[in-house]
Amino acid sequence: MSIRLLKTLVAVADHKTFSAAADAVFITHAAVSQQMRTLETDLGISLFDRSHRTPELTPLGRAVVARSRKLVMDYDNLVPSVLGDDGLTGDVVLGAVPTTLIGLAPLSMSILRAKFPDLRVRITPALTAALLSGLDRGHYDVAIVTKPVLMPLGLVFLEIAEEPLHLITGAEVTETNPAKILETQPFIRFNRDAVVGTLIETWLQENGIRVSEAMELENLEAISSMVHANLGVSIVPRPCVTSAYTIPLNRVTLGPKPPSRVLGLAYRKEHPKLRVIEEIHAALLRAVEVQAEGSTPSLPEAP
Repeated sequence: MSIRLLKTLVAVADHKTFSAAADAVFITHAAVSQQMRTLETDLGISLFDRSHRTPELTPLGRAVVARSRKLVMDYDNLVPSVLGDDGLTGDVVLGAVPTTLIGLAPLSMSILRAKFPDLRVRITPALTAALLSGLDRGHYDVAIVTKPVLMPLGLVFLEIAEEPLHLITGAEVTETNPAKILETQPFIRFNRDAVVGTLIETWLQENGIRVSEAMELENLEAISSMVHANLGVSIVPRPCVTSAYTIPLNRVTLGPKPPSRVLGLAYRKEHPKLRVIEEIHAALLRAVEVQAEGSTPSLPEAP
């Protein structure tokens, strides 16, 4: 049995079919099928139920996949651990909710890069649900997410910042009562598939506010641009780190105790790159501190 066979098994579990797994690991469909039969022979168990048109993992197969993920991660981390750099070189895949891509992510990654120039972070945006699922499947090493009501088993959440929700309007809106604004202006809704969208909908229902929906978007820049053009108003998080190119808008509080979302860093338990995750978390916290201080980040010189 080789690590190559285990990597192919994990690819089949992630991509659901032998054909899709073949594309992911750059071999043929026939090679995937042969590798899986070889692995079953080596282990002496049936990993797949082949009575279906598309082979499905057996309960034992799913258990082997779970163990194989850790073995593959340990294998990939073998050289960094021996060299003693704790994995602070090479590539790390960071997922991030789209609202963090114009403030928090750029500043924190610049802080991280100045400290560890040989660490390459590849950022992929997605909504929280997709990011958590991707973490579980090994598509990401770590992800910036909005804390859900329940964290999936096997994942860890490290808090970064709390972002209260507020109402944004264009310059033409002079009313300051949020309920009156929302009931009289077109409403640009934050994507309800996002955790933030659910928080917003819950707040509207709890306060008995009925809105006239104009559109539904998930990109904070797009929402802000629509509001700036006086096409409606919206409820969005107040970013813990703002962009230098923030669109000028009116900002109205939702009351003395507004709802808020909690941003954090999620990752799988026993991840082999824990030191990298710790440093990414530290860089994110430093970015939030810099914003609070209203200062220019003091970045360490690259060695």
